[in-house]
Amino acid sequence: MVESKSLKLYLFSFRNHGDFHEDCIQKICNDLVKLMKPKFIEVIGEFTPRGGISIFPYSSYSNSQKKFKDLKKSRFEQYAPGRFSTHLGRLYGQ
Repeated sequence: MVESKSLKLYLFSFRNHGDFHEDCIQKICNDLVKLMKPKFIEVIGEFTPRGGISIFPYSSYSNSQKKFKDLKKSRFEQYAPGRFSTHLGRLYGQ
């Protein structure tokens, strides 16, 4: 639904962005919702350590249909850093 080069350039625009990681992920989610009007979407950031701290901010959206609201709630309740994303061993070669 989004052309890959455009998405890449958009994501790279956050490299020198001055907000917190959580704010960037929320903005990305909001922008994608506005652009695509999805029934359900989640955005997970995987920020590798700088100073020894990893961060995995999470944002999601669902439309007003019950099944998508339930999906959003379920995914949020099950969320843990790295659970729905890349295994940390793949990042660090372990």
